[in-house]
Amino acid sequence: MTHFERKVSHYLMLVSLTHVGRFGSGAMGTFLEETVKIPFGTKLLEAAWSVPATAAHAHTAAVILTHGAGADMNFKHLVSLARALASEGFPCLRFTCRALHLAYRVKAYRAAWNYLKSQQKFAVKSIYFGGRSMGGRAAAALARQLSGDGDEALQGVICLSFPLHPPAQTHAHLQRSEDLRMLPASVPVLFVSGTEDDMCDRDLFNRMMKDMEAPTEVLWLQGGSHGLTVRGRSEESIMDEVNQKVISWMSERGA
Repeated sequence: MTHFERKVSHYLMLVSLTHVGRFGSGAMGTFLEETVKIPFGTKLLEAAWSVPATAAHAHTAAVILTHGAGADMNFKHLVSLARALASEGFPCLRFTCRALHLAYRVKAYRAAWNYLKSQQKFAVKSIYFGGRSMGGRAAAALARQLSGDGDEALQGVICLSFPLHPPAQTHAHLQRSEDLRMLPASVPVLFVSGTEDDMCDRDLFNRMMKDMEAPTEVLWLQGGSHGLTVRGRSEESIMDEVNQKVISWMSERGA
């Protein structure tokens, strides 16, 4: 065994409990959180598992989440969503990959998916890919790749503040949305966006959805920015609305 293989083995065995919490009430309201390392080539990705307190309360559907440019897996909205999902019985793996090159981010996302599939504690049979901003682009790109490979585990994509174009550069919308427009009808997509997002022109966004074969649903946050902040509303109330929408959307699809 090489030094790197020993290092990977050590990290896979060394899982540290970082958080025990509760959302809601009853047994389904409890969750555990663990930090893990995901093998990625010669590197290790920082990641965190948010899981139901007991495997008996776990659904067979899980979620992978990743962040946007300039952030990491501890971005507040991702942490809140991951814990809300786990509290409702959905295991959620979120990870950090700070690279700005989309293809690299997609490879890291695939490594996270491979890691999740290797876990034995939860009998995961289906998966939802999710991400915020650039993380949503990576989720959509990997979803397109896997759907082309006929991977039946993939059940949907969750895009928080999908960056359809850079600010004031709407000409980029076709290139940015290509992976979404190429998704098949078997992969539904949930979007959560602010009506004042300067990276998501609503007319172009609606045009994109009409071009998509995949079923789509959108939660528009009135007055919301790209960061999903809304003047006059608390961050907690916004996160609660987003979390409940994601959970209900997944549940409606049999997750």
